This record gives sequence, structure tokens and C-alpha cells, in this order.
Amino acid sequence: MNLTRRDVVLGGLAAMASGAGVVPAFAQASSYFAGTRTDNGVTFKATNFAKIDKKWHRQVVKYKSSEPEGTVVVDTRNHFLYLIMENQTAIRYGVGVGKEGFQWFGRSSIDRKALWPKWTPPPEMLKRNPELPKFVEGGSPKNPLGPRALYLHRDGADTGYRFHGTIQPWSIGTDASSGCIRMFNEDAIDLYQRCPIGTAVQVLRHIADQAEKSKALPDTDATAVQ
Repeated sequence: MNLTRRDVVLGGLAAMASGAGVVPAFAQASSYFAGTRTDNGVTFKATNFAKIDKKWHRQVVKYKSSEPEGTVVVDTRNHFLYLIMENQTAIRYGVGVGKEGFQWFGRSSIDRKALWPKWTPPPEMLKRNPELPKFVEGGSPKNPLGPRALYLHRDGADTGYRFHGTIQPWSIGTDASSGCIRMFNEDAIDLYQRCPIGTAVQVLRHIADQAEKSKALPDTDATAVQ
């Protein structure tokens, strides 16, 4: 399913909202999508992973860490999110992170999860970009959060940051957002299914641990819900 010119314009607004760079030209942007998928009654454009550099594909890697199994660790410098598994392995996802001046680091936990979440731009974002909509319904192709959002809290309070999908797959692997960690929509669905409420999260500038590629990880069923 190809993007319409309206989608590209809306993508531009999403780029402004998230702090992303220039939206690709129409033909190039549409090449990042291939067909559709249906998830919980919502049909969305599927990512064309043939267009995506394989290093950003979801895969199992060797991973040594002192963090316990089930912890999510984000390496912002290298644009990877790791979900620590057993036997010194992790599932590695390519991500987009905050642009300079919007990055954040530290510990938090996933205290809320949402399927096809609504999006309400915070006041400071609306001040920077007053042309943004005040509210976007979940499931809308204009919604920059995509099919899933995992809300990060610290000391019982919402940090304002999330792991979420994206309508800009070309932004994965870049400093693209206003602080949230964005993922391919298919990866956001996968992570949502694997992370229960209370999952520990650590966001770092850089991970010194060695994490070598082991094997590709097949996609999960997008219709399944944890």
C-alpha cells in the first residue's frame, strides 16, 4: 500500500512534532511500506523491511550484562534497544532516539501499556509547533505513536517518555524524536507482548558490553495481545 501525498504532508507534521529531520521525497517515503497488516481491528501499512538496513532488523544477539533477565536497556548512541534474555542473549531492536537537547538517560519502569494509543501533544510541543493537532485518535494513520505505547514511569510518576511505534520508519537508527524511543510498528507490537507491567528500563548513552549478532528473530503474530 503506497503513501498518498496527504500522508507525506501529515508525515511532515509528525516530523516536526518528534524533532525528526526532513521527510523523504514522496516516492522514497512510499518505498518504506509494503502491503498492510491488521492488528486488533486496525489495518496499518506494513514496514518494507527489504528497504531497511539489516542491522536495524529485530534479532537475537549475544549479550553480557549485570542487569537481570527481562530488563530493557537502550543504547542511545548506537540506536539499539535490548531486551535481556536468558543464557547471555538479548533481543535487539533498532530504534530512533531523542535528538540533541531532547535526550534523557536513567532508570525507569514500564508502568502502563496501550494498544493503538491516542496522542495528545504536550503543551511545550504545541508551543514549538502550534499547527499540530491538539489530539489524534488511536488507530489514525496520522497518529505518530503507531500501534503500541509503553509508558515509562519513575518513582511512581510518568516521565513523559514512551517506547512506541512510528509512521516514519526511515527515522529508525537516527536521533529523531523529542525524547521518546520509537520503533518499527512491528517491533513495538513485539516488545509490547514481551514486557509486562513493571518491566525495568535503563536508558544509557552507550553500552560497553559486547553484543554480537547471533541469529535473526522471526516476527510475532500482530493479532496476539499479551
